[in-house]
Amino acid sequence: MKEVKLQTPVVVGQSDFTLGYDNHTFLMGSCFTERMGIRLQALHFPVMLNPFGILYNPLSMAEALNRCLDDREIGEESLVFHDGLWHSWLHHGAFSSTDRDECLLRCNEAIHKAHLFLQQCDRMILTFGSAWHYRLSDPSGEGMVVANCHKVPAARFVKRLASVEEIMGLWQPLVDRLTSRGIHLFFTISPVRHWAYGAHGNQLGKAVLLLAVEQLQASSRDSSARMSYFPAYELMMDELRDYRFYADDMLHPSSLAEEIVWRRFQQFCMSETTIERCEQVDKDNRRLAHRPLHPLENE
Repeated sequence: MKEVKLQTPVVVGQSDFTLGYDNHTFLMGSCFTERMGIRLQALHFPVMLNPFGILYNPLSMAEALNRCLDDREIGEESLVFHDGLWHSWLHHGAFSSTDRDECLLRCNEAIHKAHLFLQQCDRMILTFGSAWHYRLSDPSGEGMVVANCHKVPAARFVKRLASVEEIMGLWQPLVDRLTSRGIHLFFTISPVRHWAYGAHGNQLGKAVLLLAVEQLQASSRDSSARMSYFPAYELMMDELRDYRFYADDMLHPSSLAEEIVWRRFQQFCMSETTIERCEQVDKDNRRLAHRPLHPLENE
């Protein structure tokens, strides 16, 4: 009897380099990076996660990463006051504050901490979310790419789709700079669909990112030894395309899908010894989190 296949398996393969407990890993990008970073933190890996908060487009990510590398602060020109809060055009809303100076302080302290971490960083996980991005259209900051619109009226922005060449122009020198420092790069494309751009618009945004990462790998110095691509997007779109693997919004991966992708990521870039240590740390975490039904019985 012919076997019935209910999935289209995605061959992930293995990275040319590993990620372990002796590595210092810097993570930046979309909410997929955030979820992977939280898992690494819980397993006690030495990591730094999203010092600018969650970022989606590769243009904002390049700006943020260059600032962290250069230890370059933002100034008041990067701030906007809206709905009673000061926001940074370059940061996630987690850095917003009712006080302008406090907002600046939060943003710049995160940049300084990231700069220090990057001095010992040797692994980096970078997740592009969408090639769609917004630029300020008014005289106060015309042309500036914003990482977050902070619910400011749409009239202040122009929506654009970055080209492969535009992304390459920013990321080629950045990748060369990182790899020349001995940093190994894991690139991923976020499996979360950006439905605000529509079905076709979402696919266009992802397609540009896929082409850009492919071209970066093909053209970067020593790319095979320093760069690796993990197919998180492909896993969700093909192998896990059933809606049982999606959260209630039908856009984000469910907890089950996240667990499956995480395990595939471990197999992709972690040694058996590292995976075993992860399992032990996870057991210890669950044991410590367990609350006995009758805590006084053993006293």
